[in-house]
Amino acid sequence: MEIGLKPRCTPGASVNRTDNGWRMDIPAGVRGAYRLAQLDDYFALSRRHFHHATPWTLSLHAKVSASNLPGTWGFGLWNDPFCFSLGFGGAAGRLPVLPNAAWFFHASPPNWLSFRDEIPAHGFFAGTINSPRVPLLLLAPALLALPFLALRPISRLLRKLAGQTVRQDAAEISVDVTKWHEYSIQWLRETTEFKIDGETILQTAISPEPPLGLVLWIDNQFAAWTSEGQLGYGTLDNPAACLEITAPCINT
Repeated sequence: MEIGLKPRCTPGASVNRTDNGWRMDIPAGVRGAYRLAQLDDYFALSRRHFHHATPWTLSLHAKVSASNLPGTWGFGLWNDPFCFSLGFGGAAGRLPVLPNAAWFFHASPPNWLSFRDEIPAHGFFAGTINSPRVPLLLLAPALLALPFLALRPISRLLRKLAGQTVRQDAAEISVDVTKWHEYSIQWLRETTEFKIDGETILQTAISPEPPLGLVLWIDNQFAAWTSEGQLGYGTLDNPAACLEITAPCINT
C-alpha cells in the first residue's frame, strides 16, 4: 500500500529523506519550547476520512540517537484525539475525542500514560488503547470538569472513571533502541500483535476502533496523570535527537 506521509516540524527541527527511508531531527534546547519532527498521513483529513482500518499490518526498521531521550518518540496508529482545530492552515476541522491507538511508544519520565497500575506508564512499550465513540454532547460535561482536576481527590476519581472507559494494554520493551530493529504491528478487529525482529512482544484482545491515522514522531514533551491524581504537562530540556526509519511497509 502506498503511504502519503507528510512532514510536520517546529522551527529548527527537520524531516529528511534518506537512501531507504526518513530521518527526523529535533534540535537541543531548554524546557518551555516545543520541539517536534513528525511524519503523518492525516493532517488535512477529518477523522472519518483517516485511511486505516483492519486488517492492517505495518513493518519498518528504526533506531534513535540515544536510549534515554527526554520527551516521547514512536510510530504506529492513532486517531489524533486531543486535536482541536477549526480547519485553518490546511488542517481539517476536529474536536477532541477519546483516544484509540496501536503503537510502539517511548515516553521518558515524568510522562505517566497509563490508567492501569499493572501496565507501563513510561519507558519503551508496545501498547493499544480502545475507547468508545462518545457523542460530543456526552463528552462535553467531562471537558467542563477539567478545571476541577487541580483538586487531587476529584482528579483521582476522574482518573478511575477514565480507566473504566478507556481500555488499555501494553508490554515493556527492553531492546537497544540505538540499534536497528525490525518492528511490526498486526492490527485485526479482535486482536493486535506487536513483534520486534520477528518475536512477539505483545498480543492483546484490546484493539483500537478504526479509522486511524499513521504517525511517526520525535519530540520533547511530557504528559502525566498519575495514580495519585497528579497532573502534569509540558516540555523538557533535551539534547539534539533523531529518529531514523526505513520506509514503512503496509499490507491490508
